[in-house]
Amino acid sequence: MAKKFLVTGGLGFIGASLVSALHARRDTVRVLDNSSRGSREKLGEGVSVEIIEGDIRDPLIVQRAVKGVDSVIHLAYVNGTEFFYKHPAYVLDVGVKGMVNVLDACMKHGIPELILASSSEVYQTPPTVPTDESVPLSIPDPLNSRYSYGGGKIISELLALNYGREHLKRCVIFRPHNVYGPMMGFEHVIPQFIERLKTLQTSSSVPTPFPIQGDGTQTRSFIFIDDFTAGLLSVIDRGEHLNIYHIGTMEEVTIRQLAEQVASCMDLRIAVQPGPEADGGTSRRCPDISKLKKLGFSPTFSLAAGLQPTVAWYRDHDKPLRSFSSSPSLFLP
Repeated sequence: MAKKFLVTGGLGFIGASLVSALHARRDTVRVLDNSSRGSREKLGEGVSVEIIEGDIRDPLIVQRAVKGVDSVIHLAYVNGTEFFYKHPAYVLDVGVKGMVNVLDACMKHGIPELILASSSEVYQTPPTVPTDESVPLSIPDPLNSRYSYGGGKIISELLALNYGREHLKRCVIFRPHNVYGPMMGFEHVIPQFIERLKTLQTSSSVPTPFPIQGDGTQTRSFIFIDDFTAGLLSVIDRGEHLNIYHIGTMEEVTIRQLAEQVASCMDLRIAVQPGPEADGGTSRRCPDISKLKKLGFSPTFSLAAGLQPTVAWYRDHDKPLRSFSSSPSLFLP
């Protein structure tokens, strides 16, 4: 049965993919976005939805956007690891005020359902890998600006679950794990690798030195945007009240291997060179998605398959001048 959704942050990378998928299956969609990093163009041709332009920190705009929908999918946040280090107060301001405004609006208008985007950053360095949803949440060092993002997400989870227990018929949380693909932005590891590799010469038979942060043994698992959206739809449709779901793949790869795979997609040979590591990173992260699989989801894209269209898009698009980034440094997710 079709529903009417509000998607906050619906013009961003993940949001636009979700909005397009909901529209394709004939759900009604309203979007709230301030267009600071997203754009209508990301929705693609033929996707006609109601768009309210405004700041998630403005309670009156959030009240207006929430009124009359069946479900709120709250994605609006400041993503991109580079921002956590450079703009921590802004990250927290958007995260916490936005969550409070969404909950207040849901209660005022009697909205029965909230689907909340969280993050793997809430558990930072996990005690077990692959990591399931029961892992303890932690902020290792409140003085490290990196944890502004994870801290805001922990607060958001606690607010959603505890308000949801009392005021919502259904409250579900999902934690994305390194979603990638075309149009994901330029403040993440894969597009940063591509941007740097675009400047290298292709004629040399000798591998080109390619500095990275750390020794390259750090691991992550990356999920292609199409797979991620399919997993998120499973959570939206079948996720249980007051439950949390990890969305990702269990294909774990080292950052050294990732750099080499990206270079291979660009017909380049590189020699990875270790460098200093950013304070606050974690050595290993890979989600256990057993709980998500019980909802009927299974990834279909390997990392190699997903990198091909991603690299192709970034080779054809240069970094915009309006980006916050001014450094070639790599910040691991």
